[in-house]
Amino acid sequence: MMDDRKRVFRDAHEDIESSQIAPETAQTRAPAYRLAFNDPDFLCRDDLRPVRLQLELLKPETLQSEAGIESTIVLFGGARIPDPVNVDSARTKTLADLSRYYTEAQKFARVMTARSISSGHRENVVVTGGGPGVMEAGNRGAAEAGGVSIGLNIVLPHEQAPNEYVTPELCFNFHYFGIRKMHFLMRARAVAVFPGGFGTLDELFETLTLVQTGRMERVPILLFGRDFWTRIIDWDALSDAGTISPEDLELFAFVETADEAVHRIDNWKDAGVKRTAIPGRH
Repeated sequence: MMDDRKRVFRDAHEDIESSQIAPETAQTRAPAYRLAFNDPDFLCRDDLRPVRLQLELLKPETLQSEAGIESTIVLFGGARIPDPVNVDSARTKTLADLSRYYTEAQKFARVMTARSISSGHRENVVVTGGGPGVMEAGNRGAAEAGGVSIGLNIVLPHEQAPNEYVTPELCFNFHYFGIRKMHFLMRARAVAVFPGGFGTLDELFETLTLVQTGRMERVPILLFGRDFWTRIIDWDALSDAGTISPEDLELFAFVETADEAVHRIDNWKDAGVKRTAIPGRH
């Protein structure tokens, strides 16, 4: 890495500082004079979108690599599912009933993080969307275990603020949904999906599609709450119609509790097999 070698060229930060103390003239005040990499207006132009996509892929990848994170346990789930302590604030009875999965997500993250600590926070680090609801429960459980956790937040009109339990140094913010979903799965060793809405469904089916098509290694995909998932999705109808193969229904499993999820992961047929590469990082 460059930090390990003697620097030959002038540091970019030094040039930013120098440009800010340059004599103030009509030329130095003009937007054209700004350093390109220090010009937000320029970077936000439509034709700079490829650069912004690259930066969103590179920044979280670089910081996680520097933190030594090799693998993750992914938690997807609804932002609106309340902590049972605040169940009276749930907008529907169904959400109130689903609050038990906040508790299960919290426990699941706590157990997995306790194991992660023994690896020096390198393996099986919990990652969530960084927001409220199930996401908060995941980061909260990790914090309770005394470990670190990742939050992949995204700028939205609502529900966008990171929860207080995400490790600050691993709290990332995204503009592009597609890049954010890549980061969810690039290090995934298991994916736990709790009840949720459009965002959760999007994340679940993205994961299933990548595994089904062989673009991602098979990992345990665990759906918490059989009643919820079989009520909103007729899985057998997809198979009966021939739009998916019967064996595609084996890409995931239903679980009800954190203990059951941990048991599934521990008894996963590929458990203990050392990977040669992290999915998506080549």
